[in-house]
Amino acid sequence: MITDPDTYTRGVPYEHLAALRRESPVVRVDDFWAVLGHSDVKYVLKNPKLFSSHLGGTQIRDPATEQDLGYVRRMMLNMDPPEHARLRGLLTRAFTPRAVGRLTERIHGWARDLITAVAAERRCDFAAVAADLPLLTLAEVFGIPEQDRRLMYDWSNRVIGYQDADYAVSATVEAGEVTELARAALAVRPVPGPDGAMPDPRTRAGMPDLYAYATALGEYKRRHPGDDVMSNLMGHVEDGGRVSIDEFENLFWLFSVAGNETLRNGIPGGMLALLSHPDQYRRLLADRSLLPGAVEEMLRWWTPVMHFRRTATEDVTLSDVDIRAGDKVVVWFSSANRDESVFEAPDRFDIGRTPNDHLTFGHGPHFCLGAQLARVQLRAMFEAILDLPGEVELDGTPVRLRSNFQNGLKSLPIRW
Repeated sequence: MITDPDTYTRGVPYEHLAALRRESPVVRVDDFWAVLGHSDVKYVLKNPKLFSSHLGGTQIRDPATEQDLGYVRRMMLNMDPPEHARLRGLLTRAFTPRAVGRLTERIHGWARDLITAVAAERRCDFAAVAADLPLLTLAEVFGIPEQDRRLMYDWSNRVIGYQDADYAVSATVEAGEVTELARAALAVRPVPGPDGAMPDPRTRAGMPDLYAYATALGEYKRRHPGDDVMSNLMGHVEDGGRVSIDEFENLFWLFSVAGNETLRNGIPGGMLALLSHPDQYRRLLADRSLLPGAVEEMLRWWTPVMHFRRTATEDVTLSDVDIRAGDKVVVWFSSANRDESVFEAPDRFDIGRTPNDHLTFGHGPHFCLGAQLARVQLRAMFEAILDLPGEVELDGTPVRLRSNFQNGLKSLPIRW
């Protein structure tokens, strides 16, 4: 049940996860161990020597071939120390409190502009509006031309939404809207085959347009460096090979997809949390000082990324369960963030919840680099929403993403 993507079109099966967790914090599901308890999830994530990201990658499904496994292993997401630390260390400068602070005013301005653009209509599809804020932010941080930002929207749809018929074929960008760099990438954008299927987006061959753009952008940054992450990385490619060109291109993949998708679903998920709990929404309207805590509770209650895989490197016992070397071990954030041993009344949405030790951004060496940047964007978007006259309410039925990995909303109609 917890691996069936159709289940999630109706909602995350929290009751089923809780029943499994009460049976044992570590249970066998299909061909993997599901780690459901909060403390066990933290233990797995902070011990990469025992539970590797590199051996089998971080997705439940094994790559189809050894070549595909080699491809995913070149991504920072699928690396273990010390290689992971080497790449991560080159990126931290872009995510320091000072760097995020320099962006904060612009992020708030973008959020206000996005809401102002739809304010006169007094209704919108909030999922569509919210999707643009992380794109604008990522374009700024990584030095991507603003008019090319929607490419990241399509790439994310195809990679994260590969189980959803609408998202798997996402192609919303037209050649006349983008730069010459992007037009060359669009020329190799894949199309559905005779059977309607797209190539596997979790392989290099399945995303030729993304990699064509990454290659072209890298060359442009080499000739025209700026004060952005991609220019910095390309400098390391040039400077004695501290970063390989494959690593550069795969970091671009990571930023474009993972850096975008989590927040894109977290913002409308947070809105649905508020609309589903009008008492908490009105509490926030009455006291804006509660917004930082409300954002943390949105992240806990919605939990955009539902799980990540590790692979056991040796025989190990976890909560009295014997795990063998080579076994798949999948930490389930959606369960850990509702663990009743850590969170009082875990199914209750409480914007004043404290403490709130949620694991939405992970734990240990792979803790999300952009966590603080994500929090700033969430606060900015909800400040803009709270400034709207009257109260926001649902204007139709939310449409959920068909995915057992990303807790997503394809549509969230609202009015005010």
